[in-house]
This record gives sequence, C-alpha cells and structure tokens, in this order.
Amino acid sequence: MKAITLLGSTGSIGTQTLDIVAQYPDQFRIVGLAAGRNAEMLAQQIRQFRPAIAAISDGDKLAELKQAVADLDPQPILLGGEAGIIEVAQYGDAEAVVTGIVGCAGLLPTIAAIKAGFDIALANKETLIAGGPAVMPLVEKHGVKLLPADSEHSAIFQCLQGVPKGGLRRILLTASGGAFRDWPVDKLPEVTVADALKHPNWSMGRKITVDSATLMNKGLEVIEAHFLFGLDYDRIDIVIHPQSIIHSLIELQDTSVLAQLGWPDMRLPLLYALSWPERIYTDWERLDLVKAGSLTFREPDHQKYPCMQLAYAAGRAGGSMPAVLNAANEQAVALFLEEKIKFLDIPRLIEHACERHEADNCANPSLDDILAADKWARQQVLAKQFGSSVTLPNPVPAKKLEVPVRPDLAQIG
Repeated sequence: MKAITLLGSTGSIGTQTLDIVAQYPDQFRIVGLAAGRNAEMLAQQIRQFRPAIAAISDGDKLAELKQAVADLDPQPILLGGEAGIIEVAQYGDAEAVVTGIVGCAGLLPTIAAIKAGFDIALANKETLIAGGPAVMPLVEKHGVKLLPADSEHSAIFQCLQGVPKGGLRRILLTASGGAFRDWPVDKLPEVTVADALKHPNWSMGRKITVDSATLMNKGLEVIEAHFLFGLDYDRIDIVIHPQSIIHSLIELQDTSVLAQLGWPDMRLPLLYALSWPERIYTDWERLDLVKAGSLTFREPDHQKYPCMQLAYAAGRAGGSMPAVLNAANEQAVALFLEEKIKFLDIPRLIEHACERHEADNCANPSLDDILAADKWARQQVLAKQFGSSVTLPNPVPAKKLEVPVRPDLAQIG
C-alpha cells in the first residue's frame, strides 16, 4: 500500500486524486492533506481518509477546521498557514507527494517534499516553470523521482517508456484550443469571464481554464517539457487538437511518432503517476475510437494566442524570465477573474513585465532570486494597470521565504 500526501486536496486535482484513493484502498493510503481555505471540504476529507496530518493555508480557518473534526480519535495534527502546508509536504513516511496546489504557491511545499526525499507526482506546472533552475538540481541531489501528473506530460512520459537514450527527436503538445478556439479574433475584445470559463472538453479550476483560453497553459507546458525531458525549445511544438483524445505525441529519431490516447479524464495521468511503473486495472470507460469519431488537428493562431509566443520567448531567455512570465500571468488572470481588466489585457500586461525584466534577467537564479522575481513581476502588473493609484508592498527579503527544515509543530500552531 503506497503512502500518499496530497497538496491542494480540495481543488480539481486533489478531489480526483482522492477519488482514486477511495477506489483503490488496497493500493493507496493518505498520510497528509493540505488545502487552501475550504475548511468544510477539508474536514470531510479528513473524516474519510484519516490522515496523520492536515493543514489549511488560510490560517483564519484553522479554528473552524479543528472544531469540525474535534470528535475524531485519534486526532490528526492540524496546522495553518504557509508553514503548515510546508510541514505537511515533508511529514512522515509518505512515498509520494501529489502537488495539486495552483500557481507559484506550490513551489516551496514541493521543494520541502523533495528535500524530505519524497517522490513527486507533479501536477503543479509552476514548480518547473518558475523554479526549474533551482528545483532540478535538488531532484538530482536528493535522488527523488519527478513524475508528471498532468495529461500532456504524462502522455509524453508514457510514450517514452522503452525509448532508448537519445531516441527522442521532437515533442508535440496537443491543445484543445480552449473556450475561444472557434471564435474570430475580432470578437475577443467582447470576451467575458463567463465566456472564458466555458472549456469545451475539460473540467478544471478557474485559473487554468482561463490559461487554456489564452493558450498560456500550453506555453507554460512547453517550458515544463523543456525541464522534464531535456529538449530545446525548437524541438517542442504545439498543435491544436479539438477533441482532446490524443494527449500528446513524441517523434523519434527515425520519424516514428508515438501517441497516448484516452478520454479527457485527469484520473488517468494521476493514477499512472501514483502507480508507475505498474499499470493498475480500472473499470473506467474504455476509449472507443468509433465513438470518438474524427480526430483533427490545426496550427495555433498566433494572432489569437499571443501568450503562447510570450512563453516561448521567456523559455528561450531562460534564467529568471520564466518566473516573471508565470507570476505576471497569475496576477493578470486574477485581475481578469475579478473583472478589473479585459481579456486582451492579459497578454499586454505579461509582455510589459517581461520586457521590463530583460535587463535584469538572472542567468542562473537561486530560489531566492526566483521568489524575488515572482514578487517583482506581480507588482509590475499592478503598477502598469493601476499606476500610482495602487500601493505596492515593499519587497520581502527573499531570505525570509526560505523553506524551513522540519519546523517545531508546537510553534506553527
């Protein structure tokens, strides 16, 4: 029985991971759970899966969480705040940590899990996009496995099983095209938040659904693929595949192309990341190609999806630039979801932050450099959009954001 810790347990990745654990109780058990601010759902999960430790990022919700599970015996360790999430990530005898926290907030807990020697089922793109230069050396140093748990990179990983070293020639990432794949470009200024959240194929969180609509999610996946599989950016391509049946492909040196197919269902890549190198029998709906019908492909429209090219440019620039790209995107998407900016302002604000960072791009960033770049980029987006009307917080010295090593639980609260 494999011991699992789950970060981001109340989100889309988290709930689907727990579906797998509930379906296969003889295969997996939960050691730790960490969530954002949904104390009610986290309490329900604690009751069902009985973790040894749990944390809620919103410290103000800790008292509510404790009250909701006060009758449990034995009581789990219950923590709050960022330090609590980090302690869950590095706690106990977990064999694998599923990183389902959205955004750069997942970076420090993932690093803590790596330092604790736990394998990572990576569902948090930002760990490598923003933190790749700092994270990959830690993966090597601590001898842990970094297994992709999102559909595209899992597809590539699955196709690579048995491919000899040096056999990979090119990666083809498939993209659904998001909510606006069939919209003309001249209609994009009219886009509403509700429009952007109508993904045609997948059920995902709000932020990643907007990223799909801008195709930034695919640009970010290009950067992630670069770190995971070691190819340069000229050998990583994107193709629009509206049906989302082929989850990605690889081309080998002899021009053979291998693909992984399946219904759009995040449970499959999650299960593979948790069970690798084994294959677990499931009773899930099997792929019927006749039912799927036609599989079609088209080139991405660069005029409609400028975020994609911004991501390629940031990846090629390297250093701290991908961290700036990612943070600027997170901030811009948050403003869009709050209806404070228009849809087309998202790429405009990202481009502004990246251009401002060109002169200061750090070629070999440390974790401190990455965290500082992340904070700076968010400030740049706010300043560009709101000018002097927004009060920017003073930069927090990066040393205060270092990952604590096994903090005293009593001090965390």
